[in-house]
Amino acid sequence: MIAVDTNIIIYFYLEGEFTELAEKTFKKDSHWVAPFLWRSEFRNVLAVSMRKKIITLEDAFEMIQEAELLMKGNEYSVTSSHVLQLVNQSKCNCTAYDCEFVALARDLYIPLVTMDKEILRHFPETAVRLDHFAG
Repeated sequence: MIAVDTNIIIYFYLEGEFTELAEKTFKKDSHWVAPFLWRSEFRNVLAVSMRKKIITLEDAFEMIQEAELLMKGNEYSVTSSHVLQLVNQSKCNCTAYDCEFVALARDLYIPLVTMDKEILRHFPETAVRLDHFAG
């Protein structure tokens, strides 16, 4: 089991530079977990992609449906106090959104796979770069 941030889920469904690494990560460990926040962030990326005419509304519907199916039963709540402690620990360089993923990984004692530079810099004992995890 691994925690993944929203970008990893996006890479898995929206073809791009890191799609192959996301696929390798999934083959290595397909039990992905995330805080409920991933849904809103994912929808926002789809909205921006539609606005930029990268994908159609139908594509967006298909991607969110598949992603929600993948993550079903693997979504968690995290406590505000834990998130805010992590924001403070990062000297306020990481957003509360980012710290939700870190908090979940720490709560479950699992790695967080990400490409987020701030998370990787401030939480090296928890965060693992996508390319390093994928091998």
